[in-house]
Amino acid sequence: MIDSPGFYYTGPNLMSLNIRIVLIKTWHPGNIGAVARAMKNMGLAQLVLVDPVDFPSAEATSRAGQATDVLANARVVATLAEAIADCALVIGTSARDRSIPLPALSAELSAQKAVAEQSESPVAIVFGRERMGLHNDEIQQCHFQLNIDASPDYPVLNLSQAVQLVCYEIHKASLIAPTAVPEAYPLHQELTLFQEHLAGTAHAIGFINDRHPGQVLEHLQSLFRRARLTRKELSLLRGFLTAVDKTHSK
Repeated sequence: MIDSPGFYYTGPNLMSLNIRIVLIKTWHPGNIGAVARAMKNMGLAQLVLVDPVDFPSAEATSRAGQATDVLANARVVATLAEAIADCALVIGTSARDRSIPLPALSAELSAQKAVAEQSESPVAIVFGRERMGLHNDEIQQCHFQLNIDASPDYPVLNLSQAVQLVCYEIHKASLIAPTAVPEAYPLHQELTLFQEHLAGTAHAIGFINDRHPGQVLEHLQSLFRRARLTRKELSLLRGFLTAVDKTHSK
């Protein structure tokens, strides 16, 4: 009955989960509709589209089935930073290793972490382009990299299939009592402001090598994302940088 026009999600009401699916520059509108359907099958409702090539689209609506409400409420933004600005946990899906690696999680562990932290602040699961996936600068805006296990002979999944697998794991994790989150984590926009402050101070005191400033900053930014600083810890570091700024300006 899964492909029947009369099939509806009949499990627990998960629409209150504060977890959003973020799609970056989706090329095929049918994939957007299929993703909406996959989300509603598993009780998720928050869809964010970053610079989609073709949306709204009749094909997206057709592929969505009974999930046209998810499409109707989808938020369209210009950049990934805008899509995740208010999120404290961002997980990027990618099958490729990166030069600056992030901690890797399975779909199951990603879902468990997302469900545990979504009660404190929004969580984003990010999916890249159909053909190219996430760019390096996009994966570096994430805290973790989600890897979906697949056959090494052909490990590339269709976008909507990948979303379906992740949403299913979220559904399973939601049925189990979540692990308590001990402290609040900073939002993406707060971490971005810290990184800008860090870059300014590093330049001012001559720590940054002008020949390769980007590489140094990328490694520092990656370090602090991997560390998952709490808001209190981030506040302490901002205070430290402010003290350094004052001392150096004298």
